[in-house]
Amino acid sequence: MNTEIKIAGVTFKNPVMTASGTFGSGMEYGEFVDLNRLGAVVTKGVSNIPWEGNPTPRVTEVYGGMLNAIGLQNPGVDVFIERDLAFLRKYDCRVIANVCGRSVDDYIETVERLSDTDVDMLEINISCPNVKEGAIAFGQKADSVFSITDTLKKHSKKPVIMKLSPNVTDITEMAKAAESAGADAISLINTITGMKIDIERRTFALANKTGGLSGPAIKPVAVRMVYQCAQAVKIPIIGMGGIASAEDAIEFLMAGATAVAAGAMNFVNPYLTTDLVDGIEKYMTDHNVSDINELIGCVS
Repeated sequence: MNTEIKIAGVTFKNPVMTASGTFGSGMEYGEFVDLNRLGAVVTKGVSNIPWEGNPTPRVTEVYGGMLNAIGLQNPGVDVFIERDLAFLRKYDCRVIANVCGRSVDDYIETVERLSDTDVDMLEINISCPNVKEGAIAFGQKADSVFSITDTLKKHSKKPVIMKLSPNVTDITEMAKAAESAGADAISLINTITGMKIDIERRTFALANKTGGLSGPAIKPVAVRMVYQCAQAVKIPIIGMGGIASAEDAIEFLMAGATAVAAGAMNFVNPYLTTDLVDGIEKYMTDHNVSDINELIGCVS
């Protein structure tokens, strides 16, 4: 049975990854998950300098998932390299560093710092608010997606994955912009903007008012968007959004994703990622699938 997949010339032992922001850098999950069994760990967002994140409360449970407005809190790229990357390199799995920024220069600085490390790939979070564009996310305009992708490809020594926001009119336009600018792969979906009101306190449940919705509630939207992008571009896709079981993961693969990333449901089931590995292998055995690549994009 072959579970290996390839993205931009990088081989992964299986298609199971973690979604950025839901797994730290693996240290928090060490007693539950054998990181050696995963295709890759995708790290929490890393910026050029430490970010404090948003004021609390910044996480709330909702029907079918959760809302978060963490604000990409992180200790900055220097601490990431010295602490987190050093930890991850003890394990036999690929490492994909997620990069965030508030300006093009922020992204460039972080990408250049990480290009000189042994991370395998960079995932660029373009749902960040662009401070020079009135806080409109980099990923909400096709020309902005093209521009940031083109710029970072020129500064990166590593393959570049562009993480797309679903908060757009046409996700395929963003995917095609990333591809035409030279992206090696795309990942989707990031969270969907949502809101919850605390009716007892008569105020917003999150200090930020709005937050990113993740969890099973968004899975049908995510599968649809992955399918649409798989029909629109030729570069590999990492699919995510509400994956809670191997069945969910296989849906994404059949829709056209080359790999899948488990996110919010890690908080519900800390064993989720290895459960996905086991479940995918069981499905392949039960259905006489000898190569995982037979499943990728089989529904079209």
